[in-house]
Parts: sequence; structure tokens; C-alpha cells
Amino acid sequence: MRLSELPKGITAVVSRVDDAHPADPIAQRLRDLGFVAGEPIKVVGNGPLGADPLLIQIGYTRFALRRSEAQRVSVEEIVA
Repeated sequence: MRLSELPKGITAVVSRVDDAHPADPIAQRLRDLGFVAGEPIKVVGNGPLGADPLLIQIGYTRFALRRSEAQRVSVEEIVA
């Protein structure tokens, strides 16, 4: 599933970050910020209009991402 599809409050693990095109600077920046395989991730909030941007938490750090940016991140939901 894509990070943009992850329901609010559900913890998942990053699988990978996909490049939208060769040498995608946004995908590379996401990897640099810690969106790497195995990292726990959670959607903690979203914007009021169109639910954009998403407020994402990795560890103790929070990021605001547009849905188009979150679409690049594949996640797997953690089953309890």
C-alpha cells in the first residue's frame, strides 16, 4: 500500500521509496530524511481541505508531505 493510502493512526513499516522518474530529487530527499526500508511510520494528521498535506511521523520526527510525495512511499501495515 502507499503511504498516501495509510489510514490515520495506523502504524506501518516503510518498504521502499519509488522514483517517479530517473534521478527523482523528491524520492532521494525522502530517503535522506529517513524514509528507508524497515522504519516504522504513522500518519498522525492531515490537512482540512482535500486531506493535503499529510502529517507523517517517523520515530520522534514529524514531516508534512503532499499526497503526491507520500504516493512515492510504499508501506506495509504492522499486524498486531
